[in-house]
Order: sequence, then C-alpha cells, then structure tokens
Amino acid sequence: MKAPDDLAARGAPRTRLRRQRRAELPVDATVLARYLIGRYLVRDHPDGRASGRIVETEAYLVGDAAAHAFRGETPRNRSMFRARGHAYVYFIYGCWHAINVSAEVQGVGAGVLLRALVPRDGAALMATRRGLDSVRDGRMLARGPGRLATALAIDRSLDGTDLCARGPLWLATDGAPVPRVGVTTRIGLSREAHRLLRFYSRAAGDLPAVSGPRAALCA
Repeated sequence: MKAPDDLAARGAPRTRLRRQRRAELPVDATVLARYLIGRYLVRDHPDGRASGRIVETEAYLVGDAAAHAFRGETPRNRSMFRARGHAYVYFIYGCWHAINVSAEVQGVGAGVLLRALVPRDGAALMATRRGLDSVRDGRMLARGPGRLATALAIDRSLDGTDLCARGPLWLATDGAPVPRVGVTTRIGLSREAHRLLRFYSRAAGDLPAVSGPRAALCA
C-alpha cells in the first residue's frame, strides 16, 4: 500500500484540510504529543503554501527539568504558557529555529516539540528553503526540528501564533485514520532524556522521516 504522500504524487484525490479547533486539542502535553501524530502543520507564506503530516513529536511536561518552562515564565518562553494550541518558537544552538505547540491551560507552561513531518504541499518550496537542488526524497525535507522549521520558513516572528485561528501557521486534520503510534525516549537532552515522551508514526512509509537513530525506536 502506498503512503498518502506517494498517492498524492500520482494524482490520487486528497481530502481537504480542516483547521483544528482548540476544543479538539487535549489539555496535557503527553496526550497532545500523541494526538498530533498524523495531523498537519500548514504554513501559508507569500511564496506559497507548504504543509506536512506530523510524524514525530516530543512532550515537555510541567515540572520537567528539560523543559524551557521549568524555571518559570520569561519573555523568551511566554508563549509556552499560553492556552494549548499556540506556537512557541525559539532559536537554538545559534543555528536554527524549533517550534513547540503549547499544551496546557493559560498560565501553565508545557509544550510539544514538533520534530518531523512528511510534506503534503510545497515540497519544492521546502527544498529551496533547505538549500537543496531538488526533492530527492520528501521524507528527508523536514526530518528533525531544525529542518522542519527551515523548510516551513518558521522563525521567531511566528512565536505566539494561534495555531487554531486563521493566520500564517496553523494545525489541521484531513479526517483520515491516524497511524499506529510508537513511543520512545527523548534525544538531544542532558536531563531527563530517559523519559518515554517521544512519539512517532509507525507507518512504514513514515519511519524514514523520523529523526534520530533507528535503534532508538521501539513499540
């Protein structure tokens, strides 16, 4: 069976994307991280639309020493304390941006890092932003949080964006059945990396888009 993106490339009809309502998003970082697998992130830009199906997420909880919200609210992490469904965008390691989805009620800091997606719209545009000559394998365009943000032209100007409202960046669903979801440990952390808070699509066509070592993936 072909993956949805392969079917789209062959001209098969695709269902229309519908904006996610805030009421549909779970109020809990762990549950939201699992829920977002199979949903879409859409970036509407003057250059065109780029979107992709989310295939990997990572939860950062209340009281989590690895979370940016651990020491309380600051001007930098304020968006993480907004009601679920807002974008928290930050610059990391001096070289790329990353995007989280706020995951709690207003005033409580928690979030879900979007780690990887499989392109639906605008693969050529994503490749250009990534500095690639062509789209050799769409699953590689947004494999990892920095590549994802680069491919969708996400930067600090989008911090605080309401992802459930009309705007340049939003969450969507196509109503299709969600894939089987795997869970494993977080990666790239110095604290609490052992926690089983990274979620990913177990669909065979999606696995190449999931970041990190294959050996780290489990049921």
